[in-house]
Amino acid sequence: MTRQATPATALAQIWTETGLDPKIPEDAILSASGPGLPSSFHVGAAATATIAATGLAAAALWHLRTGRRQSVSVDLRHACAEYRSERHLRIGDGAVPARSNSLSNLYPTQDGWVRLHMNFPHHRAGVLHLLACAPDTAAVAASLRHRNAVDFETEAVAAGCAVTALRSFAAWDAHPQGQAVPTRPLIAITRIGDAPPEPLPAPMPAAARPLGGVRVLELVRVIAGPLAGRTLAAHGADVLNITGPGLPSDIVADLARGKLSAQLDLKSPQGRATLSDLIRDADVFVQGYRPGAIAALGLSPEETVALRPGLVHASLSAYGRAGPWSDRRGFDSLVQTASGFNDAEAEAAGADTPQPLPAQALDHATGYLLATGIMAALHRRATEGGSWHVEVSLARTGHWLRHLGRDPNGLAAPGQTASDIADLFETTPSGFGDMHAIRHSALLSETPTRWDRPSVPLGTHEPLWPAR
Repeated sequence: MTRQATPATALAQIWTETGLDPKIPEDAILSASGPGLPSSFHVGAAATATIAATGLAAAALWHLRTGRRQSVSVDLRHACAEYRSERHLRIGDGAVPARSNSLSNLYPTQDGWVRLHMNFPHHRAGVLHLLACAPDTAAVAASLRHRNAVDFETEAVAAGCAVTALRSFAAWDAHPQGQAVPTRPLIAITRIGDAPPEPLPAPMPAAARPLGGVRVLELVRVIAGPLAGRTLAAHGADVLNITGPGLPSDIVADLARGKLSAQLDLKSPQGRATLSDLIRDADVFVQGYRPGAIAALGLSPEETVALRPGLVHASLSAYGRAGPWSDRRGFDSLVQTASGFNDAEAEAAGADTPQPLPAQALDHATGYLLATGIMAALHRRATEGGSWHVEVSLARTGHWLRHLGRDPNGLAAPGQTASDIADLFETTPSGFGDMHAIRHSALLSETPTRWDRPSVPLGTHEPLWPAR
C-alpha cells in the first residue's frame, strides 16, 4: 500500500476514537520545519498526530474547566525527536548508559530469524538455559543457527521468555493473532461501572493546568506506559509510579520526569493494602500487566472500580485481549518483529537482514494514544459520570501505523543529526544529575506543558498522595 498519509489525516483517525467533539482538531496547528526519520512507514506523521492528540485532549479538559479554548501546535521535526527521547537523553556531560542487554537482538535460525528480548535478568537466564550456551553473542548465535524459528519461539514462550520469530506481513495476516488484533479499537474506551459525574476542579492560580489536581497511579514498565504518565504529568497531573523492591530500574530517567516514585511489595498483605488505599484516592490507574496477570493480583478493572467508583482504569498490553496471544509477553521490538515491520522495512531497503523502525515507534505511539484515551475518559467521567476502562496495545497501534500506508521515498530521508535538534533540548536538575533532554513537543497556547517535579530514581518517595 503506497499513499501519502499526513499528520492531519492520521490525527483525524485517532480523534474519532475519543468520542469527543469532532471540531476540536480544528484547534491543531501541524507543521514540518525540518527532517523527520528515515522509514518506509509514515513514522513522522504518526509522531505528529499522536502527540497532537494528547495536546487536544488536554485542551478539551481545559475548555471543560474554564470555558476557554486554546490552540495546540506540533512540529514534525520536534515530534520525531521526542519519539527518540530516551536515546537523546544526557546526564551531566555524557550519555545515559544503554539499558539494552548486549544479547538482545535478532539472530538467524536454520529457517528464518528470531528476536530475543533479554533486558531483564529472568528473561536472559531463561533463554540461556534453553540454548544451553555461554552468555555471549557468538555462542547464542551458534546455538540458534540449528533451531527452527517458530519452534524455538513456542518453546521459549512456554518457558516464560520474551522471544518471537520474524514474520512477514502476509504471515502475520494469516496468523490467528494477526487476525484478532484489528477486531479491537485503536483506543477502546468502555464504561464499566456507574458513578456520579465528577467535574474537574476549577483552575486555581497555583494549579492552572488541564490536569491540575488529577491523581494518576502508575504500575508500568518501559516505554509506552511510563510515557503516558509522563504526558499526563506534563499537563499538571500528580503521577505516582509504583514499583516493587528488588526489581530492575525499568523506567529510564527520561520517562520519570514529573513523577513521584515509590516502592511496594504487592506480594505482601501490607503492600496490597497500601495500594488499595492509593487506588481509593486516585482518579486514574494505569497498568501494563499482561491481560489476566493483573487479575491475579486482585487488580482487574472491575475490582479497582469497585474500590473507587469513578476510576479510569487504563490497560496497556503487547497484543491486546483478543486472540491466542492475549496473555503473551511483548515489547516494542518483539511486536515489530512478529507483526511484519522488520521484514517489510528490510524489503524496502533492499537489505538481506531484518531492519527495525527508526524509533521504538510502537511504544511511543501507544503511550500517547493511552494518554489521549485517559484524558477522553476523564472528560466523559466529568460530563456523564461512570467508571471507565481504557485499552490500547502495541500490536493494534502497529496495525494502525501500517495502514497509514507506505512512503516509497521515506528511507531516503536524511534523519536527524545532533545539530538538527539542538534547539529542542532543556536542561534541568534531577535525581540523576543535570538532565539534558528533549522538551515536550505539544505547544498549548494557554497552558504550556512543563514537568513540575524532577526525574528521580525509582523508590525515592513514600507511597503517599500529595495534598491536592
